[in-house]
Amino acid sequence: MVLWLLVVACGTENVGQSDSTLHRGLGTDPESLDAQKARSVQAANLLRDIGEGLLAYSADGKLVPAAAERWEIADDGLTYTFTIRADARWSNGDPLTATHFVLGLRRLVNPANAAFYANTITDIVNAEAIIASDMSADELGVAAIDAQTLRIELTQPVPYLLSLLTHPSTFPAHSKLGNVDTANSARSLLSNGAYKLLSWEPGSLLRLQRNEHYWNNAATAIDLVHYHVIVEETVELNRYRAGELHTTDNVPPENFAAIKEERGDELRISQYLGTYYFGFNLTRPPFKNNPHLRQALSMAVDRDVLVEKITGRGESAAYSWVPPGTDNYAPPQLSYTNLEQEERNAIARSLYHQAGYSDDNPVQVELRYNTSNTQRRIALAVQAMWREALGFEATLVGEEFQVLLTNIREAQITEIFRGSWIGDYNDAATFLNLLLSNNPANMMGYASEEYDSLMQRAAAQVEPRRRRLYLEEAERALLADHAIMPVYFYVSKHLVRPEVRGWEDNVLDYHYSQHLSLDVAQ
Repeated sequence: MVLWLLVVACGTENVGQSDSTLHRGLGTDPESLDAQKARSVQAANLLRDIGEGLLAYSADGKLVPAAAERWEIADDGLTYTFTIRADARWSNGDPLTATHFVLGLRRLVNPANAAFYANTITDIVNAEAIIASDMSADELGVAAIDAQTLRIELTQPVPYLLSLLTHPSTFPAHSKLGNVDTANSARSLLSNGAYKLLSWEPGSLLRLQRNEHYWNNAATAIDLVHYHVIVEETVELNRYRAGELHTTDNVPPENFAAIKEERGDELRISQYLGTYYFGFNLTRPPFKNNPHLRQALSMAVDRDVLVEKITGRGESAAYSWVPPGTDNYAPPQLSYTNLEQEERNAIARSLYHQAGYSDDNPVQVELRYNTSNTQRRIALAVQAMWREALGFEATLVGEEFQVLLTNIREAQITEIFRGSWIGDYNDAATFLNLLLSNNPANMMGYASEEYDSLMQRAAAQVEPRRRRLYLEEAERALLADHAIMPVYFYVSKHLVRPEVRGWEDNVLDYHYSQHLSLDVAQ
């Protein structure tokens, strides 16, 4: 039996209880604040402030105890036993217990909830059968031994389980959860994190207040957090310059050089586990059973031009699905990585013709993206690249973010769509699991027996090196199928005012409000 206990970095000393409000930019409204149903980065940012899992991350990206003060791992790696803090509370003062974590995990796998992240915990005993509606959620391999003791049983060792348990989808659920998908329910939302939600004005503002019942409230320096929903990056920049924001969610590419010159000491650029991609709807023509067409479109995209001329903020061209910097992993690359763009275009034209298309019979496809200046500029550039290299005119369709997500999920009218995937933990599995054929989050509809088999073999490995080899071979098969078109790897990009203290760059780009403070002397 291995006993794990991490020291809480923030301590419990009062670091400042004066009235203070932190103003943060947020790129779009969260689609939900139901921890088990939410799926976007924006929702997760909010949920990490108002909720808390068994573990969390420190400001510099290290795992630390959160709702659980300690845990034990059985020698075979199949049983985890967590001790919940005796002083952990919900925002209404109710004690937080192991039963609440059982309820949350059961909600996650219950097919009635159609949770986006349900498949991330299929290694918990009976989870897969429950998701497939073959078993009741009550039979999930999690149990409240007593009020403070939670046990999780696995079917096989999961090296990244502790990191996974920081994700909002694994947060506890209160029996009085109610409907938290709408702004009207904001005041009734119970939470167990450092903050609680006061109000939600869709498209404008989410107001958070310090949770006085939070177990580590004494170490929380900021009383109020205002998340300002600002879709257009240039508008967000202007509000930052006007002193209305302490931090931005992003930095517009067209202003990047000027910002670097003007406010270089406030600009925070860092490596980030995120991939920008174009997804194919593999369930319908023209991309179903047509790898030549998928490869032709992928090869005709000049990624170097996109990152140098369009995004221009330190991003790097992506020729793999899993980003560099992922722990214990060396991503394989697309076969044409080392070719010049002119050579790629020549091969792409040949593949395009082999797929049955020509100048006289051009492919008719729509490229969908969420409406913003940056996304439109990328879409226009890609449209021009396809026109020049392959001779067809893609139709561009800009949609509101939630509409785009719905259309992608329904897979009826989408053909090519703009997407991004941000690592939920630092392991290749957070990217590779997405393309499993039984994963509801697999928006492309990719289904490959070879890929699934390699991923299953990887999951069965206890030895890290052997697991890594299977994961790399699975990605190699994925890239050979051209099932997805990686475009570039993200960097995190923020402006942070000098008076903000406690902000530390990390590859997951997690910045909990409870780790921050404001220096009023600035």
